[in-house]
Amino acid sequence: MISGIVKDVFSEGFISVREDEALSKCLALIKEQRLPALAVFNSKGKHVGVLSPRWIIRSRLDPSTTKAKELMRRAPAVALDDPLSKAARLMIESEIRKLPVYHGGRFLGFVTEEDVIRGAVQGKWGNTKIEKTMTRSPFMVEDNESMGRVLSLFRERDISHAPVVNRGKLTGIVSIRDVIEHVFQPRQRQTVGEMVGEKIRGLCAPVKHIMSHPVITVLPTDTLRRAAEQMKRFDISSLVIASDGRPIGIVTKRDFLELIAQMEEVERRLTIQFSVRDVNMDAIQRSSILDDFQSLVRRYEETLEAGTLFVYMKRHGVNHKGRQLIHCRLQLRTQKGSFFSNSEGWNVGETFRRALDRLDRQLLRSKELEYNPKYNRMYLQRIGFPLTEL
Repeated sequence: MISGIVKDVFSEGFISVREDEALSKCLALIKEQRLPALAVFNSKGKHVGVLSPRWIIRSRLDPSTTKAKELMRRAPAVALDDPLSKAARLMIESEIRKLPVYHGGRFLGFVTEEDVIRGAVQGKWGNTKIEKTMTRSPFMVEDNESMGRVLSLFRERDISHAPVVNRGKLTGIVSIRDVIEHVFQPRQRQTVGEMVGEKIRGLCAPVKHIMSHPVITVLPTDTLRRAAEQMKRFDISSLVIASDGRPIGIVTKRDFLELIAQMEEVERRLTIQFSVRDVNMDAIQRSSILDDFQSLVRRYEETLEAGTLFVYMKRHGVNHKGRQLIHCRLQLRTQKGSFFSNSEGWNVGETFRRALDRLDRQLLRSKELEYNPKYNRMYLQRIGFPLTEL
């Protein structure tokens, strides 16, 4: 268990900007002060939102004319005595990794995902071997794969990092940020400053041209504390777990947050946690999703015991005939292992059920359940095997 609280790790003090301030000034402040975020205040001096440098960098808006209020987000607040597990849960739910800290109604500063991770690994939990929590058999790409193919993989699997290999050997790592910085943002800046006259790489170019190398790796027997220290030391958001020069797993900051958030639930049961972005979900749809989840719980809770199903939903592209193209990613973390699935669709309920069905099949095929006759029979039923002939 994790005993730390926000008071132990948060950064007191902050730099504030007005909501009508230009993004160019905000970005200059962030770079000058090396800040994780800016606190945005309105004309009455009230704190109204958070502004992250990543949101400015990834936006296609003109920073000289765009105001802070157009990109800021309203973040859930935490108190000094809130447990780190609560802060991690709120970060996942809101998709905001820098939360304002309040005490007695007064804004004190920020707590970031790095703060939460650092605080969590200081105790006994930090001694956990990374092989017990890493995502095994990560999605990998060959170094001659095109950047377009990699971008499609990121979208289809809802991942942000992938090890790059050559004949199975680790040669680099590529992130969605690499693609954005080397392909899309240069196209926006190619007529000004240092980009003038440079050849812009297209999506057909091999990924080896933009991958990061050499790769910072850890061993499967290393601890979570060492993994967190390596992330902080090299200012990276993911680590490849390698053995004999071959990637066997990956761990990201989001993985750390999921593990920490899961500890907020002390009862031995399966729970669900949502992170929904730009998707319209009404009470009826949420209730239907919870019913489908409870059906899964009834089938597996005796075997899987405690765990959390993290549901990530976000909208892709533009609406089609008034409907949203929805991507759903499921990450089930239990005491018996981690399981992943995803799907896309135009309807919230159907998209979730499709992803849940894939997760269900993965559970039935898993090593954790393969020796149980009950689940063997369930799997045969799911794939349409005629049990009457047995």
